[in-house]
Amino acid sequence: MLRGLIKGDNAFVPTAALRVGVRSGVDVAALLVTEAGRVRGDADIVFHGAPAHGSGAVRLTGGEAGTVWLHTDLPGVEEGISRVLVVASTEEGALRDAPGLSVEVLGPDGGAVVAYEVTDAGPETAMVVAELYRRSGGWKFRAVGQGYVDGLTGLAVDHGVDVDEEPREAAEPTPAPTAAPAAPAAPEQPRDPAPGTRLTRDQILDMTPEQIRALALAQRQAGAQSGNRSGADAPLTASTPPDPSAWACGPVFEPRTATGRDNDVITVKDLPPGPVMVELGVKDGGYTGLWPLDDSNAKKDYLVSSTEKDFRGRVITSVPEHGRLRLRLEARGSWQVRVLPLAEARRLSESRLEGWGPEVLLHTGGTADVTFHYKGSSNFIVYLYKLAGHTDPTTLPKSGGAAVNEIGARKETLPLPEGPLLVFLSAADAPWTARLKDVRSHSGGPDTAGPLTQPQPRGALGWLRRARR
Repeated sequence: MLRGLIKGDNAFVPTAALRVGVRSGVDVAALLVTEAGRVRGDADIVFHGAPAHGSGAVRLTGGEAGTVWLHTDLPGVEEGISRVLVVASTEEGALRDAPGLSVEVLGPDGGAVVAYEVTDAGPETAMVVAELYRRSGGWKFRAVGQGYVDGLTGLAVDHGVDVDEEPREAAEPTPAPTAAPAAPAAPEQPRDPAPGTRLTRDQILDMTPEQIRALALAQRQAGAQSGNRSGADAPLTASTPPDPSAWACGPVFEPRTATGRDNDVITVKDLPPGPVMVELGVKDGGYTGLWPLDDSNAKKDYLVSSTEKDFRGRVITSVPEHGRLRLRLEARGSWQVRVLPLAEARRLSESRLEGWGPEVLLHTGGTADVTFHYKGSSNFIVYLYKLAGHTDPTTLPKSGGAAVNEIGARKETLPLPEGPLLVFLSAADAPWTARLKDVRSHSGGPDTAGPLTQPQPRGALGWLRRARR
């Protein structure tokens, strides 16, 4: 393993999609903090119970031999986040009992960029092992090694995490007096769905991309055992995982990455057929063009046509039935292409989402409005794809035309139908922000605009419970 940093050292790393491996079988989390060193809320904690940040820029996956991987898309980190902290902790024992505790950063080509081996761990049960932080327009890695004898409690409090387990409730109206109120019933404890019961749509919509991949694999295995190759006829139950197309469109697979320089033809093999995201980043250069190629090697309609110097963005294309996606790229400078499932699209929420360039967003709530602030001088084009009721993962539903097609800086608010819904910014060569407002629950559920009568569960409750031990 690359050995170059000791505690306190730092080094520049590429502003790219990096993989951060933490070894030694410890529990791993990431905290996305502001310049003040504090999280903005539970959503900025990435851990095993919430393995993907809402921005899509930080994801947590398991690995072999006790290694946990943090996938960090540095260009996609929101502007309000200045540091990504890599946290290690133990359920039992101290970190000094974790042999070979170390962190290593791998570049887009899989090569080691920088690494740090923790050699002085003591009785601590939680530690900020390392951090990625902004510096001089780029990103650096620092070997931190700051431990907490009081475990996740001290670490969480230091970084602005609310460790109060009690969920917040909205104020309820005072009830009218009654003659003799009955004794309140004991609260029912949450239970996992019984085997054979149907999963609700809300359960499906709450799934993370990692859960979707796992469920899709189980679905295919169940289908193969029953002789049904697609598993499409399998019932939607807790014992038989749902087809992910019930809430999202397109195949589910591990992302693929290709890198190179200047003009090229890119071939990605062995992909499942259907609509996918293509993420492109070009360093330097002038004009950037990207086209899918048909079976006769002819260009189809362009996916990207930009004169921005450092282009980056995500677009949608479709993988043919034979599973080979071929792309023609015209660019000057180094580039990286990633092919991703649509399930990895960034999620819209009532928190401000920041981006640059074309992007694919996913809305999974009820009816809502989305407000865009576009800061460019060129085209700003948005398409909506209604996924509700669309059960063919090999096709993309019809958009019905551009919901926005304007030129120049602007503020635009769109009414959105009930999710799941893809919101595709097909042209946006400049910074933009997006935020949901007036979000309502799905049809048949309570109107979230009114007073809440039930406690709202916290997204990082599992991690926070450990913080209180």
